[in-house]
Amino acid sequence: MKKILLVLTLSLLFLVSCGKKTEEAPADGTAETKTETAAPASDMKVAIVYSTGGLGDDSFNDAAKRGLEEAKAKLGITYDEYEPKDPSAEAENQLRTYAESGQYSLIIATGFSMKDALLIVAKEFPDQKFAIIDERIEGQPNVASLSFKEHEGSFLAGALAAMMSKSDVIGYVGGAESPLIQKFEVGYVQGAKYVKPDIKVIVVYVGGTNAFNDPTSAKARTEAIISQGADVIYHAAGASGKGVFQAAKEKGVYAIGVDSNQDGLAEGIILTSMLKRVDTAVFNIINETKDDKFEGKIYEYGMKEGGVGLTDFKFTREKIGEENIKKLEEIQKKIADGEIEIKSTR
Repeated sequence: MKKILLVLTLSLLFLVSCGKKTEEAPADGTAETKTETAAPASDMKVAIVYSTGGLGDDSFNDAAKRGLEEAKAKLGITYDEYEPKDPSAEAENQLRTYAESGQYSLIIATGFSMKDALLIVAKEFPDQKFAIIDERIEGQPNVASLSFKEHEGSFLAGALAAMMSKSDVIGYVGGAESPLIQKFEVGYVQGAKYVKPDIKVIVVYVGGTNAFNDPTSAKARTEAIISQGADVIYHAAGASGKGVFQAAKEKGVYAIGVDSNQDGLAEGIILTSMLKRVDTAVFNIINETKDDKFEGKIYEYGMKEGGVGLTDFKFTREKIGEENIKKLEEIQKKIADGEIEIKSTR
Protein backbone atom coordinates (compact mmCIF):
# COMPACT_ATOMS: atom_id res chain seq x y z
CA MET A 1 0.00 0.00 0.00
CA LYS A 2 2.83 2.37 0.91
CA LYS A 3 4.48 1.62 -2.40
CA ILE A 4 1.25 2.46 -4.25
CA LEU A 5 0.90 5.76 -2.38
CA LEU A 6 4.51 6.61 -3.10
CA VAL A 7 4.05 5.94 -6.81
CA LEU A 8 0.89 8.08 -6.90
CA THR A 9 2.62 10.94 -5.06
CA LEU A 10 5.58 10.89 -7.42
CA SER A 11 3.24 10.82 -10.40
CA LEU A 12 1.34 13.85 -9.15
CA LEU A 13 4.57 15.73 -8.54
CA PHE A 14 5.71 14.87 -12.04
CA LEU A 15 2.45 16.14 -13.54
CA VAL A 16 2.57 19.41 -11.57
CA SER A 17 6.19 19.91 -12.57
CA CYS A 18 5.37 19.36 -16.21
CA GLY A 19 2.44 21.72 -15.96
CA LYS A 20 4.70 24.49 -14.66
CA LYS A 21 7.22 23.95 -17.41
CA THR A 22 4.52 24.17 -20.05
CA GLU A 23 3.27 27.47 -18.61
CA GLU A 24 6.74 29.00 -18.48
CA ALA A 25 7.84 27.82 -21.92
CA PRO A 26 4.88 27.66 -24.32
CA ALA A 27 5.19 25.75 -27.55
CA ASP A 28 5.22 28.93 -29.65
CA GLY A 29 8.56 29.93 -28.13
CA THR A 30 7.29 33.16 -26.57
CA ALA A 31 9.11 32.72 -23.28
CA GLU A 32 12.32 31.77 -25.04
CA THR A 33 12.11 34.88 -27.21
CA LYS A 34 11.63 37.10 -24.15
CA THR A 35 14.73 35.65 -22.55
CA GLU A 36 16.81 36.25 -25.67
CA THR A 37 15.67 39.87 -26.09
CA ALA A 38 15.93 40.92 -22.44
CA ALA A 39 17.86 44.18 -22.07
CA PRO A 40 21.28 43.97 -20.42
CA ALA A 41 21.54 45.43 -16.94
CA SER A 42 22.54 49.10 -16.95
CA ASP A 43 22.82 51.83 -14.36
CA MET A 44 22.46 54.53 -17.02
CA LYS A 45 19.68 57.04 -16.43
CA VAL A 46 18.39 59.61 -18.92
CA ALA A 47 16.12 62.64 -18.46
CA ILE A 48 14.03 64.42 -21.08
CA VAL A 49 12.03 67.63 -21.20
CA TYR A 50 9.36 67.47 -23.92
CA SER A 51 8.28 70.27 -26.22
CA THR A 52 4.99 72.04 -26.88
CA GLY A 53 2.07 69.66 -27.26
CA GLY A 54 3.57 67.08 -24.93
CA LEU A 55 3.04 63.36 -25.17
CA GLY A 56 0.09 62.12 -27.16
CA ASP A 57 0.76 64.51 -30.03
CA ASP A 58 1.19 61.56 -32.44
CA SER A 59 4.13 63.53 -33.74
CA PHE A 60 7.41 64.99 -32.51
CA ASN A 61 7.24 64.27 -28.77
CA ASP A 62 5.89 60.78 -29.23
CA ALA A 63 8.76 60.04 -31.62
CA ALA A 64 11.28 61.10 -28.96
CA LYS A 65 9.59 58.82 -26.44
CA ARG A 66 9.81 55.88 -28.85
CA GLY A 67 13.56 56.41 -28.95
CA LEU A 68 13.69 56.31 -25.15
CA GLU A 69 11.59 53.17 -25.04
CA GLU A 70 13.86 51.51 -27.59
CA ALA A 71 16.89 52.40 -25.47
CA LYS A 72 15.12 51.02 -22.41
CA ALA A 73 14.36 47.75 -24.17
CA LYS A 74 17.70 47.27 -25.91
CA LEU A 75 20.19 49.01 -23.62
CA GLY A 76 18.54 48.56 -20.24
CA ILE A 77 18.45 52.29 -19.41
CA THR A 78 15.85 54.01 -17.25
CA TYR A 79 14.53 57.52 -17.81
CA ASP A 80 12.56 60.37 -16.25
CA GLU A 81 10.39 62.68 -18.32
CA TYR A 82 8.77 66.09 -17.92
CA GLU A 83 5.96 67.69 -19.93
CA PRO A 84 6.00 71.48 -19.53
CA LYS A 85 2.88 73.51 -20.20
CA ASP A 86 5.11 76.28 -21.54
CA PRO A 87 8.55 74.98 -22.58
CA SER A 88 10.01 78.46 -23.07
CA ALA A 89 9.16 79.37 -19.47
CA GLU A 90 9.61 76.06 -17.66
CA ALA A 91 12.46 74.41 -19.55
CA GLU A 92 15.34 76.20 -17.84
CA ASN A 93 14.20 75.34 -14.32
CA GLN A 94 13.51 71.70 -15.16
CA LEU A 95 16.79 71.22 -17.01
CA ARG A 96 18.61 72.75 -14.05
CA THR A 97 16.74 70.52 -11.60
CA TYR A 98 17.80 67.45 -13.55
CA ALA A 99 21.41 68.65 -13.80
CA GLU A 100 21.64 69.52 -10.09
CA SER A 101 20.62 65.99 -9.12
CA GLY A 102 23.77 64.58 -10.72
CA GLN A 103 22.05 61.27 -11.44
CA TYR A 104 21.64 61.48 -15.23
CA SER A 105 24.16 60.37 -17.83
CA LEU A 106 22.32 62.43 -20.44
CA ILE A 107 19.67 65.16 -20.35
CA ILE A 108 17.64 65.79 -23.51
CA ALA A 109 15.88 69.03 -24.44
CA THR A 110 13.17 68.52 -27.05
CA GLY A 111 12.64 71.35 -29.49
CA PHE A 112 14.19 74.56 -30.79
CA SER A 113 12.33 76.70 -28.24
CA MET A 114 14.64 75.35 -25.52
CA LYS A 115 17.90 76.48 -27.08
CA ASP A 116 18.50 79.51 -24.85
CA ALA A 117 17.49 77.64 -21.70
CA LEU A 118 19.74 74.70 -22.51
CA LEU A 119 22.72 76.92 -23.24
CA ILE A 120 22.40 78.63 -19.86
CA VAL A 121 22.18 75.35 -17.94
CA ALA A 122 24.87 73.61 -20.02
CA LYS A 123 27.35 76.36 -19.15
CA GLU A 124 26.47 76.06 -15.46
CA PHE A 125 27.11 72.30 -15.50
CA PRO A 126 30.04 71.71 -17.89
CA ASP A 127 30.47 68.08 -16.78
CA GLN A 128 26.87 67.16 -17.52
CA LYS A 129 26.10 65.79 -21.00
CA PHE A 130 23.12 67.29 -22.83
CA ALA A 131 21.42 66.81 -26.18
CA ILE A 132 18.99 69.10 -27.97
CA ILE A 133 16.64 68.07 -30.74
CA ASP A 134 15.98 70.42 -33.67
CA GLU A 135 18.63 73.01 -32.86
CA ARG A 136 22.27 73.52 -33.70
CA ILE A 137 24.58 74.56 -30.88
CA GLU A 138 28.26 74.93 -31.71
CA GLY A 139 31.23 75.46 -29.42
CA GLN A 140 29.62 73.82 -26.39
CA PRO A 141 31.49 70.55 -25.77
CA ASN A 142 28.85 69.05 -23.49
CA VAL A 143 25.93 69.55 -25.91
CA ALA A 144 25.08 67.25 -28.83
CA SER A 145 22.78 68.79 -31.43
CA LEU A 146 20.40 66.41 -33.19
CA SER A 147 19.22 68.10 -36.38
CA PHE A 148 17.40 66.95 -39.49
CA LYS A 149 17.16 67.83 -43.16
CA GLU A 150 13.41 68.35 -43.04
CA HIS A 151 13.50 70.02 -46.43
CA GLU A 152 14.62 66.76 -48.07
CA GLY A 153 11.74 64.70 -46.67
CA SER A 154 9.29 67.53 -47.36
CA PHE A 155 10.46 67.59 -50.99
CA LEU A 156 9.12 64.05 -51.34
CA ALA A 157 5.86 65.08 -49.65
CA GLY A 158 5.50 67.95 -52.11
CA ALA A 159 6.20 65.68 -55.07
CA LEU A 160 3.47 63.29 -53.94
CA ALA A 161 1.03 66.15 -53.32
CA ALA A 162 1.56 67.39 -56.88
CA MET A 163 1.06 63.89 -58.29
CA MET A 164 -2.23 63.49 -56.42
CA SER A 165 -3.69 66.98 -56.89
CA LYS A 166 -6.49 67.30 -59.41
CA SER A 167 -6.95 71.04 -58.93
CA ASP A 168 -3.23 71.85 -59.21
CA VAL A 169 -3.60 73.73 -55.93
CA ILE A 170 -2.12 72.33 -52.72
CA GLY A 171 -1.63 73.68 -49.22
CA TYR A 172 0.83 73.83 -46.35
CA VAL A 173 -0.01 74.48 -42.68
CA GLY A 174 2.91 75.30 -40.42
CA GLY A 175 2.91 75.86 -36.66
CA ALA A 176 5.04 78.85 -35.71
CA GLU A 177 6.71 80.72 -38.56
CA SER A 178 10.27 79.95 -37.48
CA PRO A 179 13.34 79.05 -39.58
CA LEU A 180 12.90 75.38 -38.64
CA ILE A 181 9.26 75.12 -39.72
CA GLN A 182 10.02 77.11 -42.86
CA LYS A 183 12.38 74.29 -43.88
CA PHE A 184 9.35 72.00 -44.21
CA GLU A 185 7.53 74.63 -46.27
CA VAL A 186 10.48 75.35 -48.59
CA GLY A 187 11.15 71.68 -49.30
CA TYR A 188 7.46 70.97 -49.89
CA VAL A 189 7.12 73.78 -52.42
CA GLN A 190 10.26 72.70 -54.30
CA GLY A 191 9.08 69.08 -54.46
CA ALA A 192 5.67 70.06 -55.79
CA LYS A 193 7.16 72.29 -58.49
CA TYR A 194 9.66 69.58 -59.43
CA VAL A 195 6.66 67.50 -60.55
CA LYS A 196 4.37 70.33 -61.71
CA PRO A 197 6.23 73.62 -62.25
CA ASP A 198 3.02 75.66 -62.44
CA ILE A 199 1.30 74.22 -59.37
CA LYS A 200 -0.02 76.71 -56.81
CA VAL A 201 1.00 76.22 -53.16
CA ILE A 202 -0.98 78.11 -50.50
CA VAL A 203 1.03 78.56 -47.30
CA VAL A 204 -0.48 79.43 -43.90
CA TYR A 205 0.75 79.31 -40.30
CA VAL A 206 -1.22 78.61 -37.13
CA GLY A 207 0.72 81.21 -35.15
CA GLY A 208 -0.37 82.51 -31.76
CA THR A 209 0.94 81.53 -28.34
CA ASN A 210 0.13 77.83 -28.76
CA ALA A 211 0.96 77.21 -32.41
CA PHE A 212 1.81 73.53 -32.02
CA ASN A 213 -1.14 72.56 -29.86
CA ASP A 214 -4.10 74.43 -31.31
CA PRO A 215 -6.08 72.06 -33.56
CA THR A 216 -9.08 74.40 -33.63
CA SER A 217 -7.12 77.22 -35.28
CA ALA A 218 -5.34 74.77 -37.58
CA LYS A 219 -8.69 73.37 -38.71
CA ALA A 220 -10.00 76.86 -39.52
CA ARG A 221 -6.88 77.74 -41.54
CA THR A 222 -7.05 74.44 -43.38
CA GLU A 223 -10.69 75.01 -44.29
CA ALA A 224 -9.74 78.42 -45.64
CA ILE A 225 -7.16 77.07 -48.06
CA ILE A 226 -9.43 74.20 -49.09
CA SER A 227 -12.02 76.83 -50.02
CA GLN A 228 -9.37 78.29 -52.35
CA GLY A 229 -9.07 75.00 -54.22
CA ALA A 230 -6.35 73.11 -52.33
CA ASP A 231 -6.99 69.37 -52.45
CA VAL A 232 -3.84 68.09 -50.71
CA ILE A 233 -2.68 69.64 -47.40
CA TYR A 234 0.69 69.01 -45.70
CA HIS A 235 1.27 70.12 -42.13
CA ALA A 236 4.23 70.69 -39.85
CA ALA A 237 2.33 71.86 -36.80
CA GLY A 238 2.72 69.23 -34.09
CA ALA A 239 -0.51 68.42 -32.27
CA SER A 240 -2.26 71.20 -34.21
CA GLY A 241 -2.08 68.86 -37.20
CA LYS A 242 -5.07 66.95 -35.83
CA GLY A 243 -7.18 69.94 -36.88
CA VAL A 244 -5.71 69.70 -40.38
CA PHE A 245 -6.74 66.05 -40.62
CA GLN A 246 -10.23 66.77 -39.34
CA ALA A 247 -10.77 69.48 -41.96
CA ALA A 248 -9.41 67.27 -44.74
CA LYS A 249 -11.67 64.41 -43.74
CA GLU A 250 -14.76 66.60 -43.54
CA LYS A 251 -14.05 68.33 -46.87
CA GLY A 252 -13.04 65.18 -48.73
CA VAL A 253 -9.45 66.13 -49.61
CA TYR A 254 -6.11 64.51 -48.90
CA ALA A 255 -3.64 65.32 -46.14
CA ILE A 256 -0.01 64.46 -45.42
CA GLY A 257 1.25 63.88 -41.86
CA VAL A 258 4.61 64.66 -40.33
CA ASP A 259 7.33 63.51 -37.90
CA SER A 260 5.67 60.20 -36.86
CA ASN A 261 3.58 57.75 -38.86
CA GLN A 262 0.19 59.47 -38.66
CA ASP A 263 -1.40 57.53 -41.54
CA GLY A 264 -3.77 55.61 -39.26
CA LEU A 265 -5.29 58.77 -37.76
CA ALA A 266 -7.45 59.18 -40.86
CA GLU A 267 -7.12 56.05 -42.99
CA GLY A 268 -7.34 56.75 -46.70
CA ILE A 269 -7.34 60.51 -46.15
CA ILE A 270 -3.71 60.83 -45.01
CA LEU A 271 -1.72 59.82 -48.10
CA THR A 272 1.53 59.36 -46.16
CA SER A 273 3.56 60.99 -43.41
CA MET A 274 6.95 62.63 -43.72
CA LEU A 275 8.90 60.62 -41.19
CA LYS A 276 11.46 62.50 -39.17
CA ARG A 277 13.37 59.84 -37.28
CA VAL A 278 13.62 61.58 -33.95
CA ASP A 279 13.38 58.13 -32.36
CA THR A 280 16.50 56.99 -34.20
CA ALA A 281 18.44 60.11 -33.24
CA VAL A 282 17.45 59.79 -29.57
CA PHE A 283 18.38 56.11 -29.44
CA ASN A 284 21.71 56.73 -31.17
CA ILE A 285 22.84 59.52 -28.82
CA ILE A 286 21.87 57.45 -25.78
CA ASN A 287 23.81 54.49 -27.15
CA GLU A 288 26.88 56.64 -27.87
CA THR A 289 26.73 58.12 -24.39
CA LYS A 290 26.50 54.65 -22.88
CA ASP A 291 29.55 53.56 -24.90
CA ASP A 292 31.54 56.68 -23.84
CA LYS A 293 31.45 57.97 -27.42
CA PHE A 294 29.42 61.12 -26.75
CA GLU A 295 30.58 64.16 -28.71
CA GLY A 296 29.46 67.75 -28.35
CA LYS A 297 28.86 68.25 -32.04
CA ILE A 298 26.10 68.56 -34.64
CA TYR A 299 24.54 65.30 -35.80
CA GLU A 300 22.56 65.79 -39.01
CA TYR A 301 20.05 63.26 -40.30
CA GLY A 302 18.99 63.53 -43.93
CA MET A 303 17.76 61.26 -46.69
CA LYS A 304 21.18 59.66 -47.09
CA GLU A 305 21.36 58.83 -43.37
CA GLY A 306 17.82 57.44 -43.27
CA GLY A 307 16.75 60.33 -41.06
CA VAL A 308 13.80 61.49 -43.18
CA GLY A 309 11.44 59.84 -45.67
CA LEU A 310 7.88 58.74 -46.28
CA THR A 311 5.79 55.93 -44.79
CA ASP A 312 4.90 52.78 -46.71
CA PHE A 313 1.42 53.95 -47.89
CA LYS A 314 -0.34 51.22 -45.91
CA PHE A 315 -3.81 52.67 -46.42
CA THR A 316 -3.34 54.53 -49.71
CA ARG A 317 -1.11 52.44 -51.97
CA GLU A 318 -3.92 51.67 -54.42
CA LYS A 319 -5.04 55.30 -54.50
CA ILE A 320 -1.53 56.56 -55.19
CA GLY A 321 -0.69 53.82 -57.68
CA GLU A 322 2.50 51.88 -58.25
CA GLU A 323 3.64 54.20 -61.03
CA ASN A 324 3.65 57.22 -58.73
CA ILE A 325 5.29 55.24 -55.93
CA LYS A 326 8.04 54.19 -58.33
CA LYS A 327 8.57 57.84 -59.28
CA LEU A 328 8.85 58.76 -55.60
CA GLU A 329 11.45 56.04 -55.06
CA GLU A 330 13.47 57.41 -57.97
CA ILE A 331 13.28 60.95 -56.56
CA GLN A 332 14.29 59.68 -53.12
CA LYS A 333 17.37 57.98 -54.56
CA LYS A 334 18.36 61.13 -56.43
CA ILE A 335 18.09 63.18 -53.24
CA ALA A 336 20.17 60.68 -51.28
CA ASP A 337 22.80 60.60 -54.06
CA GLY A 338 22.93 64.40 -54.25
CA GLU A 339 21.52 64.58 -57.78
CA ILE A 340 18.70 66.82 -56.61
CA GLU A 341 19.79 69.85 -54.61
CA ILE A 342 17.17 71.27 -52.27
CA LYS A 343 17.25 74.69 -50.67
CA SER A 344 16.58 74.81 -46.95
CA THR A 345 15.59 78.47 -46.76
CA ARG A 346 13.28 80.76 -48.69
